[in-house]
Amino acid sequence: MFLFTNIDIFTGKSAVVLFAIVALASADIVRRIKHKQTHLLFAAILGTALSLGLIRCTDLFLRSDAVNNPFAAAVAVLLVIFGWKMLFGPWEVQTKLTLLGTFLFWMSLRLLRGSSPDDLLVRSIAAATALVPAGVWCWLFLKYHRERLNAVLLLFFAGILSTVPILFYDTLVRRGVELQFFFFRIKPESFNSIAHTFVSGNMSGSNVSLAVFTTLLSFFFVGLIEEVSKYWVLSRSGKQLFSSIDDVMQLSIMAAIGFAFAENIVNPVYFTSFVREFLFHGSAPDIGGFLGNVMGRSVLTSMVHIVSTGVMGYFLGLAIFASPVLAEMHDKGRTHLFVSAIHRLLRLPEISVFRVQMLTTGLLCAITLHGLFNFLVTLPDILPGNPQSVADLLGGGAPMFLGNIPLLLLPALFYVVGGFWLLTTLFMRKGNMMERGHLVTREELVEEE
Repeated sequence: MFLFTNIDIFTGKSAVVLFAIVALASADIVRRIKHKQTHLLFAAILGTALSLGLIRCTDLFLRSDAVNNPFAAAVAVLLVIFGWKMLFGPWEVQTKLTLLGTFLFWMSLRLLRGSSPDDLLVRSIAAATALVPAGVWCWLFLKYHRERLNAVLLLFFAGILSTVPILFYDTLVRRGVELQFFFFRIKPESFNSIAHTFVSGNMSGSNVSLAVFTTLLSFFFVGLIEEVSKYWVLSRSGKQLFSSIDDVMQLSIMAAIGFAFAENIVNPVYFTSFVREFLFHGSAPDIGGFLGNVMGRSVLTSMVHIVSTGVMGYFLGLAIFASPVLAEMHDKGRTHLFVSAIHRLLRLPEISVFRVQMLTTGLLCAITLHGLFNFLVTLPDILPGNPQSVADLLGGGAPMFLGNIPLLLLPALFYVVGGFWLLTTLFMRKGNMMERGHLVTREELVEEE
């Protein structure tokens, strides 16, 4: 019963909890009447146990007395990691979907606990608003290839939850937690602090150049953590769903859209801030300003996640289907020079070398695309004079028309237009469309035309 301490399950939110239980039980009964195999109740019970355990463990861990005890903090972090891995265990698709949905349900109740009615209204509007562009992005990319509803929801939920490890790490940094693992001690630090320490210790130059390199390196650290987190949930949740490289790309994009959706509503400077600033601040709501900020955030930054993770999904697909891909290359008389060289030099299996190269290439591309965008949109704030247009950047001798071209337009065009073109090109390649014999079910979200 200690798991339920300090969690207001039956106070204030009891109607929501009761409705969820009745809906789940009804769905389980209906599926059983139709003689369909179901594990909804098992998944909901397990998901509830894991959720309340993780929430309770985190609450205890973040208490001041636990934070000041490095040994207790290390044990708590290990328990959280163990529970997190169980949440993404080797479950059947519908079971895992229910598990992740249950976890999201309890986490939402936990985050909303103690919120004022005004705060609940703001968060609800922010979540509903963020859901609209997420749905539009899903619709756009689901048109390229048939896909199953369970798979889409599962990877969307997994993408939402891929933000949790990052938020947890950020909490460790803000609380100044130290972890003692008997033989070594770890103190999590902010990415900007790590980048600053590295740059100042290994480089020399002007303050501007050091600031630029520090910012660039810190954003690459952010890109690394975010893309690795998305890759982990994708590989843990999607392997049994992949039947083609298109599948891997498409479900990678679903995870990216889920990540962007969660980021938009969890980060206090994004959608919740837009709602407060433009809809509830002042004498009258500023609908134009609200929609403008929402559109900019929904299109540009969401596309960065979609492009970077979609490209990673392409290379992950090549790695998963390495055997048929290499066989097709050999049949056409083609050779992969790097793979062949490493195979002959180190006597390693060709397929293993190919998989490692594809996974490494995919992650590096995703991290570079992600980190570079964050750096480019932040660069004007770092440079002297804070240039906002191309003319400001080039100086007084630049043509006047360049003053009408904002610096943010360049990365925007590159990622939105170029990124959409790149993903479309990859989707339309015949080799990526080939079904390669993995699990295919009849339940579909988009009918094949």
